[in-house]
Amino acid sequence: MCRKYGYSRISTPKQNIQRQERNIKSAYPDAILISEAYTGTKLDGRDKFDKLLRTVKAGDTIIFDSVSRMSRDAAEGFSLYSRLYAQGVELVFLKEPQINTATYKQAAEHQVSGISTGDSMADELVEGITTAVNRYMLRLAERQIQLAFEQAQKEVQDLHQRTKEGIETARLNGKQIGQQPGRKLNVKKANEAKAVIRKHSKDFGGSLTDAELLKQTGICRNTFYKYKKEIRAE
Repeated sequence: MCRKYGYSRISTPKQNIQRQERNIKSAYPDAILISEAYTGTKLDGRDKFDKLLRTVKAGDTIIFDSVSRMSRDAAEGFSLYSRLYAQGVELVFLKEPQINTATYKQAAEHQVSGISTGDSMADELVEGITTAVNRYMLRLAERQIQLAFEQAQKEVQDLHQRTKEGIETARLNGKQIGQQPGRKLNVKKANEAKAVIRKHSKDFGGSLTDAELLKQTGICRNTFYKYKKEIRAE
C-alpha cells in the first residue's frame, strides 16, 4: 500500500512547527506526520528524516511545506530529489508546486514524438528537432528544481549575513555582545545549589559529605566542585 508522509522541521527553538503540520494536514489529511527540530543546513544528522528515506518505497509520497524543509543546500537538495525521483517516490512541495515530481514527470511524459511526414529526409530532420525540444523541456524542468533549492540556500545565507551585520552594528554602538569577560553567569539553579552547599557542607561548618550533597542538589560532580571553589573565593 502506498503511503503519504508529511515531513516538518524547525531549525531554531523559536520557530513553531505547528504551522507546517497544519498546512500539510490541510492539503493531505491522511498524511503520516513526521516532525523534528534540527539546526543547520546539511542533510546529515536528521535522524527521523534519515529513517524516512530508508522507509519510503516506490509509489509513496513525501509532502513538505516548502523546499527548504527538505534541504537548504542546493547541491545536496537536488541530488536527493533526483535519487528519490529515480526511486519512484513522489515529492510534493506546497509552496513550490512547480517542482513537484508530478510536474517534472508530466514534462517527461508529454514529449513530442511519432511525427511522420512520409519523407525520410524530412522525418530525420523532424526527429532531430523533436529530440532537441524534448531535451530542452527536461533540462528546463531540472533547472526549475535547481533554482528552488538555490533560492532556499540563498535565504539561509542572507539570514546569517543579516545576523552577523546586526551583531556588528550593535557592537559598534557600544552594546555588550554576550557575557562580559570575567563575569560569572548567575542563574537561579546555581544560586539554589550554592545556598545548599554553604549551609550543609562539612567544609563550611555543615554536617553533610560531598556525596550526600551531590545526591541532594542533583548537580553533576564537576559543577558541584566548581561551586565549592567559587564559594571559597567569595
